[in-house]
Amino acid sequence: MDDAAIARAIHVAAVVIWIGGVAMATTVILPLVRRKGEPLQKRIALFESIERRFVWQARTATVLVALSGFYMVDRYDLWSRFNSAEFWWMHAMVGVWLIFTLLLFVAEPLIVHRWVHGQALAGNETVLTVLHWIHWTLLLLSLVTVLAAVAGSHGAVLAF
Repeated sequence: MDDAAIARAIHVAAVVIWIGGVAMATTVILPLVRRKGEPLQKRIALFESIERRFVWQARTATVLVALSGFYMVDRYDLWSRFNSAEFWWMHAMVGVWLIFTLLLFVAEPLIVHRWVHGQALAGNETVLTVLHWIHWTLLLLSLVTVLAAVAGSHGAVLAF
């Protein structure tokens, strides 16, 4: 197996772990914690307990995606694709990666965590609705990007 094939395998595996985790949080965990029955603070604590177990996996996956993606772009000399609207899906991959990287490494630990706790202390149930809506938005954006990137990297021309 050559170096580019290894990079591609790492890239795909890391994306599967990262976006798979987003899908799990969006479609299983958040609907569970949004159900009333337990106090809001207890449900938030459950969500954060699960999130703590996954956040370093997601952070590691995004770093691996960046390193392997950069390596493949450089190895195959694909830089010119960023100058062409035809390869919009490459921009989308970088954009989705950037959004998640900022969320995982900056916004979540510095802003979101405090905001969620403040809302929970105030008894504001809508905090879970907002988190769920954000997760759905990020998941759908990620899935469109993954579908377009796979099709585009296999020769499909995806023009608007």
